[in-house]
Amino acid sequence: MSEVFEGYERQYCELSANLSRKCNAAGSILDGEQKSKEINELLSGLDEADVLIRKMDLEARSLQPSVKAMLLAKLREYKSDLTKLKREVKKLASAKSSLTAHEELLESGMASSDQRDRLMMSTERLNQSSERIKDSRRAVFETEELGVSILQDLHQQRETLLNSHAKLHGVDDAIDKSKKVLTAMSRRISKNKWIIGSVIGALVLAIIFILYFKLTH
Repeated sequence: MSEVFEGYERQYCELSANLSRKCNAAGSILDGEQKSKEINELLSGLDEADVLIRKMDLEARSLQPSVKAMLLAKLREYKSDLTKLKREVKKLASAKSSLTAHEELLESGMASSDQRDRLMMSTERLNQSSERIKDSRRAVFETEELGVSILQDLHQQRETLLNSHAKLHGVDDAIDKSKKVLTAMSRRISKNKWIIGSVIGALVLAIIFILYFKLTH
């Protein structure tokens, strides 16, 4: 397993456990200011957890297929847990907003027309800010997806180069074996030539000897 992934995983598990404890504790806080502080800390922690999840995802996708499949399965569990935690924090924030609005209404009575207009303008600006944040996050996610795609392409190219190197090594071995076979064949041919030459020489000498013997007798 990747040491980089394990490092991110340890950070995430510690952060997730801490956020879960804070979320449970925040539900029993009655003081509005303290509760707001806790909710803001939880939101900040969730952003940090998202960053760690993305880092683990990038690291996992850059590894070997067998290891990558195991880490991505584990990562899906972490994402599911983080989604549940986000829902809990959202509930706390919604409850806090409703309680604050109710308290302000009780203190001020019926809101005036100007106050309603200011509230609507503030809400609109908040919505616009939220949309800008969503757009920024979407751009970050798209950039990360592009990075993952590039890493996968590089990994595939590396595998292709390794396979090509292995094939070339096999071709070299085959060439070496062919050279050895050709050398052995050449040696046999040379040896056969000497044998044939010797046989022919012996036959010539035998014929000469026979002719000499006939002529002299």
